[in-house]
Amino acid sequence: MSRRIALLGFSIECNRFAPIATEQDFITKTLFHGQGMLDQARAPAPRMLAELPGFVADMDAAGPWTPVPILIAMAEPNGPVESGFFRRILTEIETGLAAAHTRDRLDGVYCVMHGAGLVEHDDDPEGTIQTLVRRIVGPDVPVVATYDLHGNISDADIATIDGFIGYRTNPHMDMRQCGIEAAQVLRRLMDGTRTHIAKFRLPIVPPTVTMLTGKDAPHRPYGELIDLGQQRMRETPYAGRVLNVSVMGGFAFADTSFNGLTAVVTATDAEAAHSLARELAIAGWERRAQFHPSLTSLADAVDLARRAGRSGRPALIFADVADNPGGGGRGNTMFLLEALHAAGITGALVGVITDPQLAAEAQSIGEGARFEAHFNRVSVSDFSRPFHAPATVRRLLPGPVLCRRGIFAGSVVDLGPSAALDLGGITVVVISQRVQCADPAFFEAFGLDIGRARVVQVKSRGHFRGGFDEFFAHDQVIEVDTPGLTSPLLHHFAWKHLPRPVVPLDPHVLWSAP
Repeated sequence: MSRRIALLGFSIECNRFAPIATEQDFITKTLFHGQGMLDQARAPAPRMLAELPGFVADMDAAGPWTPVPILIAMAEPNGPVESGFFRRILTEIETGLAAAHTRDRLDGVYCVMHGAGLVEHDDDPEGTIQTLVRRIVGPDVPVVATYDLHGNISDADIATIDGFIGYRTNPHMDMRQCGIEAAQVLRRLMDGTRTHIAKFRLPIVPPTVTMLTGKDAPHRPYGELIDLGQQRMRETPYAGRVLNVSVMGGFAFADTSFNGLTAVVTATDAEAAHSLARELAIAGWERRAQFHPSLTSLADAVDLARRAGRSGRPALIFADVADNPGGGGRGNTMFLLEALHAAGITGALVGVITDPQLAAEAQSIGEGARFEAHFNRVSVSDFSRPFHAPATVRRLLPGPVLCRRGIFAGSVVDLGPSAALDLGGITVVVISQRVQCADPAFFEAFGLDIGRARVVQVKSRGHFRGGFDEFFAHDQVIEVDTPGLTSPLLHHFAWKHLPRPVVPLDPHVLWSAP
């Protein structure tokens, strides 16, 4: 008998200090309904992140099933979502799910979540959606959800589902694998397996730059916890009892009352789930001193850029971590670009700067045109200060780019009308639709050779490492301290909801395992 499985998703990482996210932000990225979302999930280059494509592919391979696609909404990280749009999403999910379940009982539900979503008047939209799902399908229909490891995990996020699966890699290279795992766990649940989920949250809010998981990363306390969880679930006494271990680092800038590094364990019995989650929480607390960021000053970064231009020196990539569009940054602060330009740095690539007005002007005057490039003529945040320099339009692009590496690999990302501008030794990629520079394709689409550059600046916090690692080893990465909406130096922000005291903001934080 073909099992009927509902598919739905709401995935956005929200920075409380960033501008409101609207319906247009989701339309620009991923907003599909019904059969359209299923068609995209099965497309060779889907316009969505990889969890749903992975889930659908695994279910297709496992045998006959009947997908019941409802809605999937994804957007680039932004501010809280506009309330009216979220209410329309809830109504569409409620109507579609209720109709499907009434017509012919559903056998399971898969939810593509994030965990760091915010709505204007709701700090836990994932919990709100999953509570709605559970109310409609009842207590006996298994529900599985995948979460970004930057998720802040509330009680409702856990209480409403039967299987919790979080990313294990940062940069996020395992999104498709998480979707596949969700399909496998859901099939076990539909075959009769019963689960218990336990979580332990610590008073630690890890700054983004302390959350790398790669084996060769220079500083990886978070990665060590991920590894420990995967190791222990296969050892006595947990082997065969634990289905999934997820260590959720959280997203500080959501500024919720349930922020904090959280161990989440899905197991076949409550004792195993609770015991392993507690063990991981203790291991996390032992590493608390390592969750303090260390960045390179702007002056030192410029000096390093000068040296990188000398013969025999390795090329460097500079991460503009405080203006990461992947965390809600606007992608248009000028602090680092202006400093590099003033220092006369050459052989440099900078990308991607979000400035639709400048991109439109370059499109209108055409390739080869010389003009005075005015950045940020329309300011969108306190950090978006103007900058201007003589420029030549080197190459124009209509927008869509087929990505090849890292978190966007195999998908199409629409940059909007875009241009590569030569500022005299520094080539800047200017785009219309905000996205973090996580894929080399964002330069290569303009004919720019990353391998020949001595200095590369990216608007990204960490995901660029999964795309640019073929050019730059970890010791060639410089994380720069500049102002911005996503600065890893958390004392720069006026927190309103974050639990206090908390590491790394406060001294003498105490915690003991229950």
